[in-house]
Amino acid sequence: MIKVGIIGATGYTGEELINLLLKHPEVRICYLSAKIQFPQKISEIFKKFKARIEIVCEELNFEKVSSQCELVFTALPHTVSMEIVPRLLNAKLKVIDLSADYRLRNLKLYQRFYKKKHSDPYRIKEAVYGLPEIYRQDIKKASLVANPGCYPTAAILGILPCLVADYIELSDIIIDAKSGFTGAGRKLDLSYIFAEINENLRAYKINTHQHIPEIEERLSSFSSKKLNINFVPHLVPLNRGILETIYLKKKKNKLNLKTEDLIKLYKRFYSKEPFIRIYDKESLPQVKDVVGTNFCDIGLYSEKNSSLIIIIVAIDNLLKGASGQAVQNMNIMYGYPETTALI
Repeated sequence: MIKVGIIGATGYTGEELINLLLKHPEVRICYLSAKIQFPQKISEIFKKFKARIEIVCEELNFEKVSSQCELVFTALPHTVSMEIVPRLLNAKLKVIDLSADYRLRNLKLYQRFYKKKHSDPYRIKEAVYGLPEIYRQDIKKASLVANPGCYPTAAILGILPCLVADYIELSDIIIDAKSGFTGAGRKLDLSYIFAEINENLRAYKINTHQHIPEIEERLSSFSSKKLNINFVPHLVPLNRGILETIYLKKKKNKLNLKTEDLIKLYKRFYSKEPFIRIYDKESLPQVKDVVGTNFCDIGLYSEKNSSLIIIIVAIDNLLKGASGQAVQNMNIMYGYPETTALI
């Protein structure tokens, strides 16, 4: 039985973690903390947990979390985790961090995109990027897992097979991404109130989004050259879910590739992955088919003699894009079936 704590328990990802872990037969939630006005039972904050879990959620107490837990999920804002994770690791706890603080190897890029100098640079090298489909063997031995971002999860899983197969040019990658508003986290912000989101669709952070270096850094590690993407995220009037349409330019010697060839490649590449679903020809993913699941659905399209490969990827931003993937990583770390509490 794993004794688990969640720091940041009242955010969207914290709430999802509680929900998932309560279903896990090998987990006991022992500690919950968040930035709150006064200690409260988590069942008073989220009524759906009434009679399921009655632990008090409080401001972070390092002595309590280190004595009561062996694994901690840090579901905290970017730039906050790096102040807390070192103390947890020094207390010999394992950590799965859902922020961006340990995802990027390049600390100059971290400072540029997150507007703050990294305070724990020495642990960047020991942090394992928590995308199970790629780093499973490293995750098994990890003490610190950097859970991937939601947009990067969809983008990397969508592009990687074509990249590894050497089908595509590295300088002409376009990602058109659309996300529900929970991707921004639970916070007070005029641009995220109902009247601003409802009946609306807007682009934001064109080619400046903080997930760009994460996508480029991870994909470039599978190539002899640096990869560059054009990334345009959009906010759509949905609670949750991500749909990415990815445009890749074929190499000149690959112009004859057809949809059937791509489907065969992707099914072979992800043949042993329990949460990757590859769609057959003339069938494409949609958000409603992944919401509430840990699946990543991928659809593919290419015409013979066309220069384009088009990939459609759908995930739930709070599950495969955050908390579900974090639980999948925990299962790998402790040797449980990856699907435990997730299917």
